[in-house]
Amino acid sequence: MDRGNKYEGKNMALFEEEMDSNPMVSSLLNKLANYTNLTQGVVEHEADEDTKRKEVKVPRMGTFIGVYLPCLQNILGVILFLRLTWIVGTAGVLESFIIVFMCCACTMLTAISMSAIATNGVVPAGGSYYMISRSLGPEFGGAVGLCFYLGTTFAGAMYILGTIEILLTYISPSAAIFKAEDGGEETEAMLNNMRVYGTCIIILMAVVVFVGVKYVNKLALVFLACVILSIIAIYAGVIKTAFDPPDFPICLLGNRTLSKRSFDVCAKFTESNNETKTTTLWRLFCNSSLHNATCDDYFSLNNVTEIQGIPGIMSGVLIDNLWSAYSEKGSIVEKKNQPSVSGSEDVKIGGRPYVFTDIMTYFTMLVGIYFPSVTGIMAGSNRSGDLKDAQKSIPTGTILAISTTSFIYLSCIVLFGACIEGVILRDKFGEAVNGNLVVGTLAWPSPWVIVIGSFFSTCGAGLQSLTGAPRLLQAIARDGIVPFIQVFGHGKANGEPTWALLLTAGICEIGILIASLDSVAPILSMFFLMCYMFVNLACAVQTLLRTPNWRPRFKYYHWTLSFLGMSLCLALMFICSWYYALVAMLIAGCIYKYIEYRGAEKEWGDGIRGLSLNAARYALLRVEDGPPHTKNWRPQLLVLLNLDCEQLVKHPRLLSFTSQLKAGKGLTIVGSVLQGTYLDKCTETQKAEENVKALMGVEKTKGFCQIVVSPSFRDGISHLIQSAGLGGMKHNTVLMAWPQSWKRTENHFSWKNFVDTVRETTAAQQALLVAKNIDLFPTNQERFTEGNIDVWWIVHDGGMLMLLPFLLRQHKVWRKCKMRIFTVAQMDDNSIQMKKDLQMFLYHLRLNAEVEVVEMFENDISAFTYEKTLMMEQRSQMLKQMQLSKNEREREAQLIHDRNTASHSTPAVKASVAASVPEKVQMTWTKEKFVAEKHKNKDTNVSGFKDIFNMKPNQSNVRRMHTAVKLNGVVLNKSQHAQLVLLNMPGPPKNRKGDENYMEFLEVLTEGLDRVLLVRGSGREVITIYS
Repeated sequence: MDRGNKYEGKNMALFEEEMDSNPMVSSLLNKLANYTNLTQGVVEHEADEDTKRKEVKVPRMGTFIGVYLPCLQNILGVILFLRLTWIVGTAGVLESFIIVFMCCACTMLTAISMSAIATNGVVPAGGSYYMISRSLGPEFGGAVGLCFYLGTTFAGAMYILGTIEILLTYISPSAAIFKAEDGGEETEAMLNNMRVYGTCIIILMAVVVFVGVKYVNKLALVFLACVILSIIAIYAGVIKTAFDPPDFPICLLGNRTLSKRSFDVCAKFTESNNETKTTTLWRLFCNSSLHNATCDDYFSLNNVTEIQGIPGIMSGVLIDNLWSAYSEKGSIVEKKNQPSVSGSEDVKIGGRPYVFTDIMTYFTMLVGIYFPSVTGIMAGSNRSGDLKDAQKSIPTGTILAISTTSFIYLSCIVLFGACIEGVILRDKFGEAVNGNLVVGTLAWPSPWVIVIGSFFSTCGAGLQSLTGAPRLLQAIARDGIVPFIQVFGHGKANGEPTWALLLTAGICEIGILIASLDSVAPILSMFFLMCYMFVNLACAVQTLLRTPNWRPRFKYYHWTLSFLGMSLCLALMFICSWYYALVAMLIAGCIYKYIEYRGAEKEWGDGIRGLSLNAARYALLRVEDGPPHTKNWRPQLLVLLNLDCEQLVKHPRLLSFTSQLKAGKGLTIVGSVLQGTYLDKCTETQKAEENVKALMGVEKTKGFCQIVVSPSFRDGISHLIQSAGLGGMKHNTVLMAWPQSWKRTENHFSWKNFVDTVRETTAAQQALLVAKNIDLFPTNQERFTEGNIDVWWIVHDGGMLMLLPFLLRQHKVWRKCKMRIFTVAQMDDNSIQMKKDLQMFLYHLRLNAEVEVVEMFENDISAFTYEKTLMMEQRSQMLKQMQLSKNEREREAQLIHDRNTASHSTPAVKASVAASVPEKVQMTWTKEKFVAEKHKNKDTNVSGFKDIFNMKPNQSNVRRMHTAVKLNGVVLNKSQHAQLVLLNMPGPPKNRKGDENYMEFLEVLTEGLDRVLLVRGSGREVITIYS
């Protein structure tokens, strides 16, 4: 079916030629309506369209099931049950409130920023990673994505450690494999148990996740129900304490709390059958059960008392618990305001049945331990692919979940402080209450509700982490921005990330081997905080840039909130642990640099690119349009390249030399001209640009490429010299290669273009560098181990000659070369004084160079010079004659052609042709006339050639040639073996007729030298002796 029929009757005839590139709106809308949540990539999406249509549609979830509940389940968890009471006891209600408020504020501000990003367009699977990478670019995206992945993985380890702690401490202490021989080894034994059980559980969970995620998702609701029931049980217990506090007595010796695991009766003696007996407690502190036994000093001096562990909400215990009680590792948990007599502590207290603190506590450390309990806010956005309307559900669900959990945490802090005795709060493992979970003692109807509930919730959270983390890694791997993790993009046929799951389990195992919940928590705090920080940064950057595409549906955001969130995240990172923060930043920085260096080039329209553009615009406006100060002057190069018919660069060494001269600093514009019109040469231009950019990459030339298409080569170069660059970022120096083949007759224009370019750079007040024998110049890989860079300073033109060797010697290729400066003394110059002055000048310029003054006296002009000048002028005349005769021949051919056309055409046409031809050319040709005309031309030519051989050279040309020959002799004598010779380039003659002679002079001047750089200054000073 042809194109015309295809669009017939659609009123689209006017646009049918563009339909391939610009589809009809109806077909575009049809594609969008059937949008499947693929990882974004328009091309792949279009290509896979038909196959995707056949896929079975999965049931989509709403806000409550899809976002609110997963967030709730992820946020509430192990820390609430296992550590919150201990944090309240240690930091006091007020400081705990500050900790929780800071962390909740941080997540709320992040959620606001996240909502703005999530509602700014479709967010496919990959959630937070996708949002950050598309907002801040692949480097930040990859770095933060991997940080978030590590955070989620370590969170899995933390949940598993929490599960085992509940199992071995509160459910079944007898299940422990490693038993402590004495009190001191208890912690070590516990850690070893954690490692063994943790490894088993991780293998088990990995198998469950591998077999089927759907089972995990089905169990998720059961686990969530456990969490909610546990929290309800806590609130119910608090209400019950108001009128009927539970009976959990604590045994105190003086003001020290005793662990009830070792004894039953809280007394020194018991009365039995009118007989006073010593108790188990007595035997723990004394050397025998007799009344006169030698006892611990403190035990003898203080009484044993029993108080209620949970006095209830009406008891006023809140006042005692308001303030903090930080302690050193291994110190005894003591009750404030309790009378106590201190004895002489000679005996080691390690073996006594006291409740000891297991780690040193301080405010910042508690922040690190607590923060993971507010993470999990991304749970909704991570499953954005499964939501009915992600743009509506993510903000609503996430912010509601954070509000709910913040309320629960803040209220729990106050309620724990108001209901529970301080010593129990500080008793991390509930030793004073018979090894019960401290939160459990408060719950109603039984502590077991909390123990079982928390066990299942931590199990569920661990499974969720092991399900989510591999998917995140798979999303990053499939984006292809971090080459070394691409293997993790593969999985089972149904897309389950098998390899990613194995890596996740492996990293989780590292967390398990650390084994202490309190040590793992700050690690994942770092990774999550870094991720949240970048979410806030992404939102702030997009808002401040006012990118046209930044149109979130969620309107309740502001850049100040994002900025505050970002600052809070950064502050919390350093509050938790400054060294962990630095390590996390280092990891993120390494990933960032790696992606920048090795990663695939991705253009995602990200904010950082927008930021760069804004910064560039700001900087360009700041850079004044006028010339920079002499101190800041450096050659900003426009490199003029010649391309062959295949659009390949003729002299690649010109770019090598550019990168050696620039060393990546300043501006480099690489320009080239194609002859023709832009419409015809459009594809060649693109090809040429690709080739030049590829070569720039190979030669490590940092800069911009500009290809101009112009009807004439000459005009194209003129356009480049005039218009390359932007604002203050314009070139001030032109670098080009010497036209080697200028003497060939077919290359008549190459030297004309060259001389005109020299004139134009002078007119534009730009410096000019001409590299002769450019193909002999070194590549970037070569290294000169010795040799000289010789500068022949004949006229002062702003100091360019001094500056260039200095810049070249910054590069590895030329670093070992020495700089020598030669200057020419005339007859009446004092050469000794000249040398001293030059040495002083170089000393002030802070340049190290050998100085030599070469004396050049006026000699008689040699016969060789005359001959050379004569040959030059004869050649020039001959070329002109040949050009003339060529024109004559062309005119003859045209006349014959016209005559033939006229003889075949009608009389009327003949007349009109005759009228249109100028009078001097008669159309009535006869054979005699034609022969005569031909002979006349021939005679003219012959006589012209005879004149050439009889001519005498022009005196001014002879003088110039004399200078060129003499200088060349002197330079050859001193610098024939130099690695590079820099020479002042004389300007072209004012009279244009002598242009070709000018080329000859330059050729003679540089004859016999390998590498020459002819330098023509811009007329302004480029080097200064002042600081």
